Amino acid sequence: MTPTTYRTLAYPVHVGRGLLPSLSSLVPAIAHAHRIAVITDDTVGPLYADQIAAELGEDRSLLISLPPGEDQKTRMSWAQITDALLDARFGRDSLLIALGGGVIGDLTGFVAATYLRGVPFLQVPTTVLAMVDASIGGKTGVDTAHGKNLVGAFHPPVAVVADLDTLATLPLAERVNGLAEALKHGVICDARYFDEVAATDSENADWERIVGRSVEIKTGVVAADEREHGVRKTLNFGHTIGHAVEQLLHYAVPHGACVAFGMLVETRIAIAMGLCDAALEPQLQQALVRFGFPVSIPPILTPESIVDATAGDKKRRAGAVESALPSRCGAMA
Repeated sequence: MTPTTYRTLAYPVHVGRGLLPSLSSLVPAIAHAHRIAVITDDTVGPLYADQIAAELGEDRSLLISLPPGEDQKTRMSWAQITDALLDARFGRDSLLIALGGGVIGDLTGFVAATYLRGVPFLQVPTTVLAMVDASIGGKTGVDTAHGKNLVGAFHPPVAVVADLDTLATLPLAERVNGLAEALKHGVICDARYFDEVAATDSENADWERIVGRSVEIKTGVVAADEREHGVRKTLNFGHTIGHAVEQLLHYAVPHGACVAFGMLVETRIAIAMGLCDAALEPQLQQALVRFGFPVSIPPILTPESIVDATAGDKKRRAGAVESALPSRCGAMA
């Protein structure tokens, strides 16, 4: 199938079905690479790694697989992957491929940014959340005990290839998890799209439409502000509170659920500050409840603990934490 291609300033994002067997034709960097490492996890690898290795040529490819989960997004995993590349004598003419969700994408990107002072990498996301958000924008990094994504770098991929067929093997709960970021895209700039996502039947969703529109929104924002000096900050809506909750719950709750809760809290803050139309709160809450996202503080947390955790956020400037706040559905303050 011919993909739909969206563009940031630096690289294309291909979205479609049946794309994995066509990686080499879609991504010229594959032909130029002397060695290729496919970095994945123990859930995704058995499903797609052999197919990709056959496409790349097994004689020049190396498979590196980690256990699944956010708790693998650490400096220890970074060291494990870089050591494997060094042991195999990968040079600067190598290509890394991130095959999996946001954890694998962020981790592989950070390895690529730092290995031999920088090598190219390709994003092949296999979750809704990674397709619509994490794989696009060049943000890479790992978590620490102090918070999420605090050690990292901007390192854009050579391309993103989102094969929608991989979503067929994704559990329903994980597909729903990705809808939080799609709802966010609607809030920040497209009220009609928000309504469309909010009305989605998650078991029979039109992923071509949802992934395509979210990719269109995010690539447009990233193209306008790649290094997050201005408009790209709107994409952080829900993430200041969401990341704090993730950290406090030791990453036991999915990222999408935490961002969903963060959007609701940050909407309430915006309303209390007189920045936002009060109609957004019930509109957003209804959508979150429909998808089973949390709308109240988990019992083991307190407002004080959440506020305290935001103090370690990577977006802080001059001792203050920046938050992206909405003014209404479809626009930011």
